[in-house]
Amino acid sequence: MSTAIWVVIAVVVVAALAAAAHLARTRSRTRRLRRRFGPEYDRAVRDAGGRAAAERELLSRERRHEELELRELDPAKREQYHEQWVRVQERFVDTPAAAVEQADGLVTVVMGERGYPTHGFEEKVAHLSVEHGRTMEHYRRAHAIGGRAASREASTEDLRQAMVHYRALFEELLAAPGRERAGRHAADGPAPEAPASTETPRS
Repeated sequence: MSTAIWVVIAVVVVAALAAAAHLARTRSRTRRLRRRFGPEYDRAVRDAGGRAAAERELLSRERRHEELELRELDPAKREQYHEQWVRVQERFVDTPAAAVEQADGLVTVVMGERGYPTHGFEEKVAHLSVEHGRTMEHYRRAHAIGGRAASREASTEDLRQAMVHYRALFEELLAAPGRERAGRHAADGPAPEAPASTETPRS
């Protein structure tokens, strides 16, 4: 074969290897993001209209998340917030809408204690989703019900479900480090309708 043919073959081989390497990196990144964000990955793809745009958004969330100075709660703080949650649940019996509003406020306070931003719902979701992606659907549903409650459009059962959803995120934020990591690395799957172990007060 002539030198020109060998050059063409070499160029084709190099291009094929580069394409294969790029594909491998892309697939590896996709697997990592799916594993980290759980159901949030699929939601991001739907919202962005495609995988590439969604992954750019999720990578941006990771970069912003790395800038946060997150901290664990000490045992005394965890107990303090747990007791406050119990009192909020007790209020649900007589004032369910107010209890849901207080639950939202308490979750936001704990976010702040952990070092997460506490202004703007979408901003909170973006930061939380990096390490709590499997709980974000709970948070979104609770927030949506809270909005309907403010307009007096939520039933008592809706409000009960909001408490369940808020509690899912609350308990994850409050969890001891080992338990929280175990929850974050659970098997991939859609967010549950409601945690089976969670009980809310009945009116």
